[in-house]
Amino acid sequence: MGLPVSLRVDDPGVPASLGDAVFAWLREADERFSPFKPDSEVSRLGRGEIGRTEVSGDLAEVLGLCEEYRTATGGAFDAWLPGRAFDPCAVVKGWAVQRAAGLLTGAGVARFCLNAGGDVVVAGGPWRVGVRHPERADRLCQVLQVIDGAVATSARYERGDHIVDGRTGRPATGLLSVTVLAPTLTEADTTATAAYAMGEEGVAWAAARPGCEVYAVDAGRRVLRTPGLPVPV
Repeated sequence: MGLPVSLRVDDPGVPASLGDAVFAWLREADERFSPFKPDSEVSRLGRGEIGRTEVSGDLAEVLGLCEEYRTATGGAFDAWLPGRAFDPCAVVKGWAVQRAAGLLTGAGVARFCLNAGGDVVVAGGPWRVGVRHPERADRLCQVLQVIDGAVATSARYERGDHIVDGRTGRPATGLLSVTVLAPTLTEADTTATAAYAMGEEGVAWAAARPGCEVYAVDAGRRVLRTPGLPVPV
């Protein structure tokens, strides 16, 4: 996935094989769904070598999520941008990591933190999750206290202006960063990216999504947050 992934499990007696299964699934997801790997199913679909009715059940699920968020954002979020290869990474990362978390909860693990490049799924908290400052890599701008759920941030500090507003075809510039807390990382990661693509209007859009809380910094460096954001007392 092009990012570091770490797993902390606090339950005693959890076999190492369960952690191995988590990382094996993430490696499989990277091989199957990366648009940067020529032989992946995503790349083959993007080149037209297979049709949308011929994809695996997993990729069909990803395609459904891509369409759901494209519709919900009026086209601001779009994995099929004109002139670009099909790129569902904004959906796949959160979706794949959430499925990995499901391996843990399905095995009865009650307390863990799965961190994929700063986007996290936690269970059995409270866990303190830091939100990176959008302009200072050595600073946090907020700390969240999460019991069970997921936190994801979209910003330009790692990959520059890589998030495009599908309505204009130009890089989104209305926000410096947007962080979303949601029940799953599928929702948190995709909602954060979609909101960033929408610009400042995306903050209210994300806040209206069921179960979502939002912390954002706009281009004018104003902090925008929802009242239910869980912060340590």
